[in-house]
Amino acid sequence: MRSGGLVAALLALGPLAAACGTSSASDGRFDPPAQTVLPPVAGVPSAPVPTPNERALPSSSPGAAPGTVVPLGKPGSWRVTTYYTAVESLHGGAMTPVKGCPTLRCSRGHTPLGSYPADFLRVIRMEGSGRITSGPRRGRYLNWSHNTGYWLDDSTRDPKGRPLRAWESAAADKDVLARGQRFVITACGANVPAPVCARFRQARWKVTDLFRPGYGGRSHADVYVGEETGPGFSRYATTLTGASLGVLS
Repeated sequence: MRSGGLVAALLALGPLAAACGTSSASDGRFDPPAQTVLPPVAGVPSAPVPTPNERALPSSSPGAAPGTVVPLGKPGSWRVTTYYTAVESLHGGAMTPVKGCPTLRCSRGHTPLGSYPADFLRVIRMEGSGRITSGPRRGRYLNWSHNTGYWLDDSTRDPKGRPLRAWESAAADKDVLARGQRFVITACGANVPAPVCARFRQARWKVTDLFRPGYGGRSHADVYVGEETGPGFSRYATTLTGASLGVLS
């Protein structure tokens, strides 16, 4: 979750999403693309047949053949936080007016952007983005970052302006995982239900964002799990403590 004092270090993404981990990716605005692209519906795919929680994927030495997994760091030493995109219809609270930027090429705007449930806005400020489900802006995204404030968008985005991809986009320190590096979660640590762990292990993550210096850590990755889908979504909006990671050779 992109929450608390760390939210100042984030670029609003969506999702923001958000989630129950605590992350802080790079801050600052991107140069938006000339044409925005709507992302795919980011619900939580059904989990595969459960596998033992700590049963690691096959690993190999640095000279392994392409497609194998090379352990990254000390096994059981990673903390994996999550972020997600809030969905307006799943939140309540008093309707609260919002002002900000009606377009991407704007910062600290004062244009009325509509009124939204207070709980929805609270999550957006933690996670970075939310999908609007009512009113004339239905289907658009209300995004937020510390440097920019609120703005309307057609997508959740990474710092390069590209739509976030559920169960793929991730962030880490650049001296741990470079931008563009792909990795997998090979074990989830303690107290993670087997079906939930299986879903995290199934994903193939790609680093599209870098932590702001001082907010990441050598054993911390942050992964985007898409749009929230209801009460059961909280099991994916979590933190994996004592996890193991591997890079794809």
